[in-house]
Amino acid sequence: MTDITEKTAEQLEQLNIQDEPQQNVAPASNEPESQKVETSSASLYVGELDPSVSEALLYDIFSPIGSVSSIRVCRDAITKTSLGYAYVNFNDHEAGKTAIEKLNYAPIKGVPCRIMWSQRDPSMRKKGSGNIFIKNLHPDIDNKALHDTFSVFGNILSCKIATDEAGNSRGFGFVHFEDDEAAKEAIDAINGMLLNGQEVYVAQHVSKKDRQSKLDEAKANFTNVYVKNIHPDTGDEEFEEFFTKVGPITSAHLEKDNEGKLRGFGFVNYENHNDAAKAVEELNETDFKGQTLHVGRAQKKHERLQELKKQYEAFRLEKLEKYQGVNLFVKNLDDTIDDQKLEEEFAPYGTITSVKVMRSENGKSKGFGFVCFSTPEEATKAITEKNQQIVAGKPLYVAIAQRKDVRRSQLAQQIQARNQMRYQQVTAAAAAAAAGMRGQFMPPMFYGVMPPRGVPFNGPNPQQMAAMGGMPKNGVPPQQFRNGPVYGVPPQGAPQQGQFMRNGAGANQFYQQKQRQVLGEQLYKKVFAKTSDEEAAGKITGMILDLPSQEVVPLLESDELFDQHFKEAFAAYESFKQEQEQEQQPQN
Repeated sequence: MTDITEKTAEQLEQLNIQDEPQQNVAPASNEPESQKVETSSASLYVGELDPSVSEALLYDIFSPIGSVSSIRVCRDAITKTSLGYAYVNFNDHEAGKTAIEKLNYAPIKGVPCRIMWSQRDPSMRKKGSGNIFIKNLHPDIDNKALHDTFSVFGNILSCKIATDEAGNSRGFGFVHFEDDEAAKEAIDAINGMLLNGQEVYVAQHVSKKDRQSKLDEAKANFTNVYVKNIHPDTGDEEFEEFFTKVGPITSAHLEKDNEGKLRGFGFVNYENHNDAAKAVEELNETDFKGQTLHVGRAQKKHERLQELKKQYEAFRLEKLEKYQGVNLFVKNLDDTIDDQKLEEEFAPYGTITSVKVMRSENGKSKGFGFVCFSTPEEATKAITEKNQQIVAGKPLYVAIAQRKDVRRSQLAQQIQARNQMRYQQVTAAAAAAAAGMRGQFMPPMFYGVMPPRGVPFNGPNPQQMAAMGGMPKNGVPPQQFRNGPVYGVPPQGAPQQGQFMRNGAGANQFYQQKQRQVLGEQLYKKVFAKTSDEEAAGKITGMILDLPSQEVVPLLESDELFDQHFKEAFAAYESFKQEQEQEQQPQN
């Protein structure tokens, strides 16, 4: 992977590197290889790319294989950052085939890439024929090892091992063959074989919809029964005899540990579904050797987990509904505040049902906690009285408790709404300026906008700042921040202060805007110091500025309080970016 030579740079100038995929490049299909050769061009999907991989680097890698017609690294529509995959189009199909043979799983910037024929027709990608599922894979088996194992059976269109967020194997993967026969041969040969010392399971891939359909059918016609709370002295014969009275069985099994002791549960399989259903109905909650049995339909592990998840979700929703409007979130707590002191602070406002200061593993306060009242009215009164009140030298933040995902979702929605509002403001400002309506619109707010080099900042001078409430605490007037973003700068042609103030009702709005500008300047410096990203800093600053000004001011005085708000806003910003990235998903 050497640097691009001068010759390569000249070739790049002639190459069609696009922001959109080339529409006239024929996508690969599932036709036999002999028919594919007739296709004049070839489009390859290249995945698992490091975010820094560019079109130029890919050209340097793929051009020695054959004539490249175009390269496209897929990027986020807003941030323009790489999504980790690209399309490389060759003028010749044989070149594409050679590229797969020579470069598939080759490291690009230290990360093995994954190359396959591009399938731009979603119906072809979702087609299940030729697709097999492999599980119980050893953690050391990667994409290349899996590909090498199955490539002897036929041409592979796609091969991938499922990984977690850290990039570690989840123990299963998929191999998509060009034809069904190759897939069947692979299943017959590899299923039950030892790979790296582990016996693997290989079968035809079944879509989630079909799996659910089969599961529903199995539920409706079950014959296997699960029994628990079995007496430890139960023998195999008496256990079988107890359940045979309902109908003929094929097997009865008592689960035991390594020492041969009963684990308290077992299974009974009946010859037909009706007898199994009768056993569940008649024998559940009956006495057997002095203990009440639980008898129910036997479930697979993933089904039990799904039901437990549903039960937990139902319990959580019930709990949320129960505490809706009465549970308060309190943060910016001093380290000296414990459960008792927190309860004493809020006791005057009503009956407290529970109180908790959250602590780390070493017992140190995390700086926030929860106070639950008996009625919404009491909780509302506590918010009104205690929010921003100084306790142990720190201003408290008190609000109705929300789930983290709900809070982040709301902040992400604020970002989207703010972007739309800015667009409308800029559009309205331009239209008003064109129509000569200079005295009839409010100058829009801009966050994170860099002024052109050499253009002075025309913000308020010290006298104007004094008139609107004083200078910032550090004594530096806003116009000194010429190398940073400017908040509240009206576009060229916007009304000047005198013009705007002539509107009687606009005087208060003007003051509020200038106050917001001052707060924005100070906040942006603190946010930018943590992110070093102009776009992120601008958006996060705008999110925090959406809070009432009486809540924003304490953030400039308390680093701890600022950090808490920053973390929530930054998480919402990341969530917003992820939602944007999900609009463009790579192929499997």
